[in-house]
Amino acid sequence: MIYPILLCGGSGTRLWPFSRKSFPKQFASLVGTDSLFQQAAKRLSGNLFHDPVAITTQDFRFIVSEQIGAIGIKPIDIVLEPEGRGTAASALVSAFCCTARDPNAIMLLAPTDQTLNDVDDFCHAVETAMPLAKAGNLVTFGIAPKSAETGYGYLELSEAVTSEPQKLVRFVEKPVQSEAAEMIASKQYLWNSGIFLFSAAAIIDAFKIHAPEIFSTVKEVFADAKRDLNFVRLAPQPWEELPNISIDYAIMEKADNLSVMPLSGVGWSDLGDWDAVWRQGTPDEQGNVCSSGATAIDCSNTLLRTDSDGVELVGVGLEGIVAIAMNDAVLLAKKDNAQQVRKAVARLEQKGIPQATQLPIDYRPWGSFENLAVGEGFCVKRITINPGGSLSLQSHQHRSEHWVVVKGTAMVTVDNDIRWMSENQSIYVPIGAKHRLENQSSEVVILIEVQMGSYLSEDDITRYDDKYGRG
Repeated sequence: MIYPILLCGGSGTRLWPFSRKSFPKQFASLVGTDSLFQQAAKRLSGNLFHDPVAITTQDFRFIVSEQIGAIGIKPIDIVLEPEGRGTAASALVSAFCCTARDPNAIMLLAPTDQTLNDVDDFCHAVETAMPLAKAGNLVTFGIAPKSAETGYGYLELSEAVTSEPQKLVRFVEKPVQSEAAEMIASKQYLWNSGIFLFSAAAIIDAFKIHAPEIFSTVKEVFADAKRDLNFVRLAPQPWEELPNISIDYAIMEKADNLSVMPLSGVGWSDLGDWDAVWRQGTPDEQGNVCSSGATAIDCSNTLLRTDSDGVELVGVGLEGIVAIAMNDAVLLAKKDNAQQVRKAVARLEQKGIPQATQLPIDYRPWGSFENLAVGEGFCVKRITINPGGSLSLQSHQHRSEHWVVVKGTAMVTVDNDIRWMSENQSIYVPIGAKHRLENQSSEVVILIEVQMGSYLSEDDITRYDDKYGRG
């Protein structure tokens, strides 16, 4: 059996505004009802696989835990990197996790921000490549190219592409259009999927040989890791000294025990931009892909999408356009320029615009909250508490709060007053009062919170008790 390694990093800026630094694309439902992360976890489950190891950062720990729990998968470990340092460090940490359980572990390193439609064919390819991995080879999976794409890296094979694994000659960085066309014509190149299969022992040995500094640092960090709830927290020192580098650069471009397993017909996409999302959709006769809240009139080859309640998006006479509407941001672009969206995000960051990186919804271990209205001295939020969720027992020095339950039944604590509150009931929380919200039911609880005060930022909080271990 194989240990799946779910890589949950990245910012997904090319899919802004739907994907942002605070909630990148792997956690969003871009194609289908499950998030990309959940889709990846599902396809790497079953008889061929052990429970997975998930690699993420502190900011996404509860999103990972909630989303993977929602699909009935229990990870072996959720490893928390102090900050993103690229796939090289993630791969090595994963190898240490696996060898701690099984010295002969075989690992499948997989990004979770991709789609892959034919799971059976993919699993067959993994099984075909298993003997190579057991023999000490580092196996990468290459995608049969459909066009001369410039947004992907390429893999050069030793001979023409077949359905069988082959020796890898070299990695090729993202080419210009003419180079990509020449590579496609030669029939000896595949797109680099970023998916790898190898034994934990083989990749550890590769780091010892080709990246000894990374090896020694990650080994030290892993030795000092601490368990916290169901998380493995890596030591921040000397983690921050690691280079931000991919496994391709650190190992694969230097090793000589490399093989490629071709993937064809599996419906793979890295969903690298909105044009790729459009291609994964189901277009109408005019080539339009529309979400449930969008309407296309006299449009062609256009993507119209809104995922915000109460927002209706209408396109009239558009051709080859991407239009994405959310409560707090709207994107309009030509599909041919979809790769340039990251430049727009960088420009917004330079201007200090919060929408560049922050979604209006803030996800917490107990649920989420969304700012509905903000003004001088007040803030209105919608709070959603998941079944079994509980906010910390806390107080604020600078604001009071008014709560109105609009759905479900919550248990409310305000100082020594503990009561059950249902729909259309409200309560006032004075400045300085110790308070808590809990959902002990099997249904979601939704409240409207009105904050009043001179300072309304989230750091005005003193926690006295928290089931999630937050200070």
